[in-house]
Amino acid sequence: MSTADEASGREAAGEPRPNPRAPLEIEILTLFPGMIAGPLGESIPGRVQTRGLATVRIHDLRQWGLGRHKTVDDYTYGGGAGMVLRPEPVAAALEVLRRPDSTVILPDPGGEVFAQARGHDLAERSHLIILCPRYEGVDERVRSMVDLELSIGDYVLSGGEIPALVMVDSILRLLPGAIDSESIAEESFTAGLLEYPQYTRPPEFNGVTVPAVLTSGHHEAVRKWRLKEALRRTLWRRPELLECRPLSREEAKLLGEVRAEAKGSEPAADLDVE
Repeated sequence: MSTADEASGREAAGEPRPNPRAPLEIEILTLFPGMIAGPLGESIPGRVQTRGLATVRIHDLRQWGLGRHKTVDDYTYGGGAGMVLRPEPVAAALEVLRRPDSTVILPDPGGEVFAQARGHDLAERSHLIILCPRYEGVDERVRSMVDLELSIGDYVLSGGEIPALVMVDSILRLLPGAIDSESIAEESFTAGLLEYPQYTRPPEFNGVTVPAVLTSGHHEAVRKWRLKEALRRTLWRRPELLECRPLSREEAKLLGEVRAEAKGSEPAADLDVE
């Protein structure tokens, strides 16, 4: 049996793939471990851990709580509704978990918006610690203990567990060997564009047929169609993504065609290109 066949057999049997780099280690600090464990044990995150590409550890912040009742929160000074996470349990947890190579992350609505580029950056690091806030957030002094504050959007959630899941899922699938590298290369946001439309069987459904170019077998025509449709989808759904993105000559030409098709006129000739 060849080496490739052996590797394929190990994967089919659920055995870990050889890993060219040390596994990414992620520590998640939360008051609700049950919200984290289930989702990260399924699908791609679960397979990534089984293959030895990453290790995710979930820690109950209450083990560093204060006193007999393991208190982790208190009322806010100055009055107001809700409780705030105290700094002492967080400091104690980080004292145990933090290493020289650690990156400590706080999910927070005021943080940097988590995007694909940041996911790639974090996937290249060796040790991540994610602190999940709860209630009204964290004591302000906790912010000096973290390296990054990241937001997943402009809305309010009950705590940091769901943002942590979003970020960890995004990061794990970017690790080498997690999924097919071609899939990552063509995903939304990887090239600053939304992904082109996808089709599968049947070739016709409810009167809508698969575009002929996709069944033509002409690889260059398929590539060009996908790029044009990615530009079209980005222009109509997320035009702000195109505002600061440099365009190649081909992209500028295709985007001009998209705009002309919408207006019923000739392609525009005054697009900025690299």
